[in-house]
Amino acid sequence: MRKEDRKRVISRLIEFFFIGLVMGIVEDLLAIHFATDAQITLQTFKVAFLVALPFAVISEFLVDLKLFQRVLRRYIKKIEE
Repeated sequence: MRKEDRKRVISRLIEFFFIGLVMGIVEDLLAIHFATDAQITLQTFKVAFLVALPFAVISEFLVDLKLFQRVLRRYIKKIEE
């Protein structure tokens, strides 16, 4: 892979990782607010961040890097054999 292509791919991954993280935090804060009527504090934000972080990592670095697809294909091949 060329250097400029690699930079573009990495910047895209970082960009979508942060977008996914922010969307996850917002989603969690909305769920917390409407389900519990709790006030959104810094502590609540920290909890939402810690909950959203693993999902952002999983969605970006496994699914978007096609690692998940390769592993799934190998698993399906083993099942079919």
